[in-house]
Amino acid sequence: MRTWLITGASRGFGELIAKKALAAGDAVIATARKTDGMAERFGNPPNLLPVQLDVTSEQQAHQAVAEGIKRFGRIDILVNNAGYGLLGAVEEASKEEIEPLFATNVFGVLAVTRAVLPHMRRQRSGHVINISSIGGYEAYYGWGVYGATKFAVEGLSEALHQELQPLGIHVTVVEPGFFRTDFLDASSLVTSGNQITDYADTVGVMRNVASNLSHAQPGNPAKLADAFLTLANAQNPPLRLPLGSDTVARIEQKNRSVAAELDQWRDLALSTDFVQAA
Repeated sequence: MRTWLITGASRGFGELIAKKALAAGDAVIATARKTDGMAERFGNPPNLLPVQLDVTSEQQAHQAVAEGIKRFGRIDILVNNAGYGLLGAVEEASKEEIEPLFATNVFGVLAVTRAVLPHMRRQRSGHVINISSIGGYEAYYGWGVYGATKFAVEGLSEALHQELQPLGIHVTVVEPGFFRTDFLDASSLVTSGNQITDYADTVGVMRNVASNLSHAQPGNPAKLADAFLTLANAQNPPLRLPLGSDTVARIEQKNRSVAAELDQWRDLALSTDFVQAA
C-alpha cells in the first residue's frame, strides 16, 4: 500500500485523484484549507486521513506531513494540486491580487515539497507530482500573472528532477489543458478588479471566452484522475505529462514557433561569444 499526500483535496482534481487512489487500496492524506465536508465526499475509510492545511503556512505544511507520517509511516506520492487562477492583463493585476496568488501557487508548492522531501530522501524513494498548466508552458494573454506562477512550478520541477533522480525520487510536472471543473468560476478564479479599455481586444476577449467556456471545457476530469493513477504506477515516469488535446496542440505549436524563431536569429545568437584564437 502506497501513501499519497494530496493538497487541495476537498474538490476538483484533488478530490477525484484522492478517490481513485483510495479505490486502488492506497492510503491518502487528504489536505485542504477546510476539512468540513470530507466525510460526505469520501466517507470514513481507514486508509484516509483528512488534514487541515493552508499551503501558504510552512508550519502547517510540516504539521500535516508529521500527522501523515505518524498515521501511515511514509509518504510515497506527493501531489501539489492546491492553487487558483487570476484573469487579467499583467498591467491590470494589483499587488493585492498578485502576492496571494504566488503565495499559494508557488510558495505553497515549495513549503509542502520541502516538508515532504526529508522523508522521501530517507526512504530513497517517492514521486513528487506538481500540477502546472498549459499556461505554464505557453503564455496566454489575460493569464500572464497566473501563467508566471506555473512557469515557476515548471522550473522548480525541472531542477527537482535533476536533484532528486540520483536519490531514487521521481518528479513529474503535469500540464492540464482546459478541463470541465470549477476552475473558471468564482470558486477558483479571481478576475482583476481593474480593467483597462486598451486591452479590450485581447484580455477583454479572453474574459468572454473564459465565461462562455466555464463548465463546457473539452477535458474530462474523471479521465484526468485515471491518468494520475497510470502515472503513479509507471516504472519510469516522465518529467512532463501534458493532459488534454488542447495542451498537446499548444505544445506542438509552441515548439515549432520556437524552432523557427531560433533558426531565424541563429547567426546573431551565436555571434556574442568570444572569438577563439586560431
